[in-house]
Amino acid sequence: MPNHSILRLTSSLSQAGKTCFKFSWALACWSVCTWAQAALPIQHWTLPSGARVYLVESHAIPMVDVQIDIDAGSRRDPAAQAGLASVMAGQMANGTRAEPDGQGPYPKAMDENQIGEAWADLGASFGASAGGDRMSFALRSLSYPDLLDKAVALAARQMAHPAFPEALWLRDRERISASIRESLTKPGTLVQQRFAQAVYGTHPYGFRMTPESLSRIGVQGLQSLHAQALRACRATVSVVGALTRNQTDALVQRLLAQWPRESGCQSLPPVPEVAPLAAAQSLSVPFESAQAHVLIGQPGYKRTDPDFFALLLGNHILGGGGFVSRLTEQVREKRGLSYSVYSYFSPGLHAGAFAVGLQTRPDQAAQAVGVAKEVVQAFVRDGPTEAELLAAKSNLVGGFALRIDSNRKLLDNVANIAWNRLPLDYLDTWTQQIERVTAAHIQRAMVRVLQPDRMVTVVVGGQP
Repeated sequence: MPNHSILRLTSSLSQAGKTCFKFSWALACWSVCTWAQAALPIQHWTLPSGARVYLVESHAIPMVDVQIDIDAGSRRDPAAQAGLASVMAGQMANGTRAEPDGQGPYPKAMDENQIGEAWADLGASFGASAGGDRMSFALRSLSYPDLLDKAVALAARQMAHPAFPEALWLRDRERISASIRESLTKPGTLVQQRFAQAVYGTHPYGFRMTPESLSRIGVQGLQSLHAQALRACRATVSVVGALTRNQTDALVQRLLAQWPRESGCQSLPPVPEVAPLAAAQSLSVPFESAQAHVLIGQPGYKRTDPDFFALLLGNHILGGGGFVSRLTEQVREKRGLSYSVYSYFSPGLHAGAFAVGLQTRPDQAAQAVGVAKEVVQAFVRDGPTEAELLAAKSNLVGGFALRIDSNRKLLDNVANIAWNRLPLDYLDTWTQQIERVTAAHIQRAMVRVLQPDRMVTVVVGGQP
C-alpha cells in the first residue's frame, strides 16, 4: 500500500475514535461496536442492464466489499466435464488480454505475476470461485477514490478479458489432478465422494471433479463457458462498505460495463430437481485406516423451503449444536463410540443433502451407525422437548451478533439474501423467526423432509 494511503487510513481511524495500531484490529473493534445490533437497512435496486444490486452502507471505516454472483455454478457443468466452472474461475487469475480500446490504468496484457503485483500495490484483493449453484467474484478494497477506481478497473478487466493461457492451464491441470489422486488416498475424501454419488444419483450436485473429467477440459471449453456465463442481466451484486447509493450504482456499472449485453435476458435451461431416495442403501468400503468414517443421510430441502427456521432449529438440537446435541449425548457421552458426531442440512437451489457424520473404531462402526440411526428416527418421530427447544433458541439468538460481526460475514449474509430473493428485512427479523418456532412445528417439518427408513449409509474403513 502506498505511504500516503497508510497515512490517510491512520487519520481516518483516529477521527473515528479508534486507537488500534493495526488495520485488522481496527476492523475487529469496529465490527463489535457497529454490528452488535440487527438493524441493517439493505438498499436494493435494478440497473438498466438488469443486474440486481444490494447495498449496506457503512462509513465507519474506509472499506468496500463487493460480491457478484451468477448462475454458473457446478450444477451446470456437463457430466463429462465435472469441475469446469470451478477451474474456469480459478484460471481467470492467470492473465488478461490487452484492453480493447487501449485505455484505462492497465491497458496492456498482463500475466499472472503482473496481476498479483498490481493487486498487492493497491492493497486490495479480487478472486473468483464456483460452488454448486453459483459462480462468484469477490472484490475488497479501501474506498479512497484513487485506489478504488484502479481496483474496480482491474477487477472489471480480469472478469471480462481473461487470457486463459494454455500453458498455464496444462500446468494447473496436472497439479489439480495430482491433488485429487492424493486426496483419494484419504478415507474422509472417499466417504464424501461415495455419499454424494449415492444421495444425488445423476443430479449435478453429485458430480465430482476427477482427473478424467479434467482431461476433457481444454482452453476452448474455458473460453466457451466464460462467453456464455457472464451476462449483466443475470448478475446479483452485493455491496457492504463506505459508499453511498449513487457511488455504488456507478461502481457496479463500471464493474459490469465490459460484460456482454443482450436484448432481453434469455432464460437458462432448467436443472432437474434432486430425486428422493426410493429405498435404504448401505455401502461398506474397505480401507486400511485407524478410524472408520461414516456418513448417513438423504436429500434434504431447498433454501426457499417455508420451514427453513424450523429445520434450522431442529438440526441444531439433533446434531448441529455441538456438544449439547442429542447425537453427541447418545453416541459420545453415553456410549463413547465417537469423539465427534454431527448433523447438517445443506440447502441450495435444489434439495441439498442432510447428513449425519462421525468417526469411530472400525470394530464398533456397526454399533455407532445403529445408535445414530435410532437417534434420528426418534427425533423425527417425536420432535424435541421444550427444554431442548428453549436451549437451542437461546444459543442461536445469543450468537446472532457473531453472524454479522465483520464486513466479510455481513457481505455473506447480504449475498445470501440477494441470491435467494429473501426479504430485505431478513436479518432484522431473524431472531423473531427463531422465537416463533414451536416443538410441534419442528416435528412436522422433520417428518415431511426426512425419511429415516430410506437413508444412505456409507462406511469407509475396516475390512468387509
